[in-house]
Amino acid sequence: MLVYPSSIDLSSRTLRYLTGQRGVRRREIGTRWRRLAAGRQALLVLAHLRCGDTYAQLAAGFGIAIATVYRSVRESVDVLAALAPTLDEAMTTARTKAFVILDGTLLPIDRIAADSPYYSGKHKRHGMNVQALTDPFGRLPWASPALPGSTHDPTAARTHGIIDALAHAGLKCWADKAYQGAGRLVRVPFRGRRLKRWKRRHNTTHAKIRCVGEQAMAALKGWRLLRKLRCSTNRITDIVKAVLVLHRTSA
Repeated sequence: MLVYPSSIDLSSRTLRYLTGQRGVRRREIGTRWRRLAAGRQALLVLAHLRCGDTYAQLAAGFGIAIATVYRSVRESVDVLAALAPTLDEAMTTARTKAFVILDGTLLPIDRIAADSPYYSGKHKRHGMNVQALTDPFGRLPWASPALPGSTHDPTAARTHGIIDALAHAGLKCWADKAYQGAGRLVRVPFRGRRLKRWKRRHNTTHAKIRCVGEQAMAALKGWRLLRKLRCSTNRITDIVKAVLVLHRTSA
């Protein structure tokens, strides 16, 4: 296999953060020796999450076995996922903001037609449903566990307790048309084609606010692994949490 130098569009601060977390983990489990130093392991993991490089590509590039790559990625994802904020922690932070933006996205996965629970009729493909909250400045304080792609956004929001958490915090929330009927605190645009002028103005203002959340979700998918997940669906929640932690660090 041919090997060539490449680059990762992340700052050295992200690399230092992950290296530090790897070092802490090594001391906790008492690891004496690894094939790669903590910094090189961190670089490998960032290449996998940010660029979507496969285990085979990383093994060839770093001169190690595929099993070693798999172990490094899994350990790092577990360490980062444990640092991700919970919904309660995110709500504590969000209370200091004027509002939050709720949006859902489908993370594509490689499943076959027989895996119907993972098929999204809206997107016409297999995937996992993830809900995320965005603050007015475009920062992502929280992302939900992943549910099968056939789950509708309002159902996912209720399953994760987002609607109840918003009501308990008394926090206003902007969302798209899919969240109709989610509650009085969840503001959605008016539906229909022939709307009155004031309703059209309301929808325009609503879209300008909500686009901040869409931009944040697009930035999260800048981590290219999330554009096509080929791992077990049981690992996707931890991967999303790990990416969220690194994304917040690099922002």
